[in-house]
Amino acid sequence: MIAVRGQALLQRFGGTVALGPLALELRAGERLAVLGDNGAGKTTLLRLLSTAARPAAGRLELFGLDAGRQRDRLRARLGFVGHQPGLYPNLTALENLEFFATLQGLPSYRAREALEMVEVPNRRAGQLSRGLQQRVALARAVMHAPELLVLDEPDASLDEGGRALLGRLLDDRTVVLATHDRVLARSLCGRAMLLRAGRDVGDPWQLGLVEA
Repeated sequence: MIAVRGQALLQRFGGTVALGPLALELRAGERLAVLGDNGAGKTTLLRLLSTAARPAAGRLELFGLDAGRQRDRLRARLGFVGHQPGLYPNLTALENLEFFATLQGLPSYRAREALEMVEVPNRRAGQLSRGLQQRVALARAVMHAPELLVLDEPDASLDEGGRALLGRLLDDRTVVLATHDRVLARSLCGRAMLLRAGRDVGDPWQLGLVEA
């Protein structure tokens, strides 16, 4: 599903190494939590996995395809939620999802189903609370039934009901998610890596940083 081939994965910004050297493999159906403080490299890694950026070194493969050179073939197989919901504030929640459905070549009823699934009122996105906007962003990420979900702090502003919804949306999916909430990570994911200064320093559960 996910593999780094040849040289270890590395990402630089100017002369600064933001991530790596990093080795990574993830099988279909696994869930990996990426933990670490701000600036540890979590978002950099997720941008690579979502094909939004290319590594400075190392070859990242998703589904056996080169994530840098063949990303156009990969986009429909990925679902992504970034730091911000990325909604058009003047469109309703449904209109936002219908727009994405059109881009994905999906029938409009899939947008209605997705909105019902996340239990969000059909108001303008700019009028929704941050937590409800996050629910719409999650609906957009799973609406096209992606094979891999890449989620950057997907629990942002979610209440208890939203966190329960997040858990249901991850069922039977391959997932890589970054979060500051190590207890949530433990409840949602079977594996974890802890990043410090762009390097994988080990499994935080084995290091005793999160209770089993």
